[in-house]
Amino acid sequence: MFKPLRIGKHESRYPLIQGGMGVRVSAGSLAGHVAKCGGVGLVASPGIALNSELFNGKNYLQSNSLALKAELQKAYQIAPDGIIGVNVMVALSDFEQLVQAAVEGGAKLLVCGAGLPMTLPGLTAHAPDVALVPIVSSVRAAQLIAKKWDKSYNRLPDAFVVEDPDTAGGHLGEKLENIGNGDYDQYETVRGVKEFFRAEYGRDVPVIAAGGIWDREDLLHALAEGADGVQMASRFVPTVECDADDAFKQAYLDCKKEDIGLIMSPAGLPGRAILSNQQAIIDYDKERHTPCTLGCLKKCSYKESRERFCIVKSLDRAQRGEVDTGLIFCGTNAWKADRIGTVQEIFDELFAAEAVVVNEAA
Repeated sequence: MFKPLRIGKHESRYPLIQGGMGVRVSAGSLAGHVAKCGGVGLVASPGIALNSELFNGKNYLQSNSLALKAELQKAYQIAPDGIIGVNVMVALSDFEQLVQAAVEGGAKLLVCGAGLPMTLPGLTAHAPDVALVPIVSSVRAAQLIAKKWDKSYNRLPDAFVVEDPDTAGGHLGEKLENIGNGDYDQYETVRGVKEFFRAEYGRDVPVIAAGGIWDREDLLHALAEGADGVQMASRFVPTVECDADDAFKQAYLDCKKEDIGLIMSPAGLPGRAILSNQQAIIDYDKERHTPCTLGCLKKCSYKESRERFCIVKSLDRAQRGEVDTGLIFCGTNAWKADRIGTVQEIFDELFAAEAVVVNEAA
């Protein structure tokens, strides 16, 4: 019933990518267990050094690359033959270094958003087997990337993730005023990207739908609308294997639908999160005059003028369990979480028909 998901030279049993959730929410444990269950597991590279033994308070950029490799190794210990990749934000100060670290650490694919990864093929030219997957929200963005890559590097993306800004969690690749106004059609974009590649390059490119995917019904709907697979992030937070603190997971269980909304990140991008503690997040840095000691983003209003709050430290606090003053990113469906389960249970629910077929065959 479900076709495997082939991206470049790599094929996962199930058409599911676990979305990257930065600052150690999706690190080696979650990525490894998703891959073990037959999906594509992603280690999120932003802030991966924080809350690790490799970070001494002064070596953030250097330790980030080392921590990323360590988490990839952890993931492969869980799923030695799994499809494991890395999510890298283009907006990061150490984008290039993290790409190199991901390749050296054995990542089989790179998923890149928060900007257009125009130079990515050049950074990975020495590793042609690593699949390259940009995140976009429009056909236009996919066209720009493809034409640039084709002209400059004689390479095309191995797949695209089409993210719905109306439902996805974390940083969103759309202007704030355009989110939630009813104009965006995710699956029109999915089909548009596929049609562009057929017309322009005579090939089919896998397109993965991201944002608002929570259960089997959402999965089947995405596949029926033309997507080759789905990316799920928030659904994997309330699991035993998620790398975040239990208090972070509990925040998902406790939140209500109306608690979830949009914030403006100091990165200059809107983001979706649990907003019930929004003022406490801002006050934390204001009251302490928190300095920018990490320089995690290329452009950051907090780094430049102390506007808003320090995003990486607020995300780090939440991941550690300080949820009263920490930023908790999530998608619109996070309120549906009602218990802490396991990654395997999620796969069993999503792909139940295949489980039945396997049992009958046995």
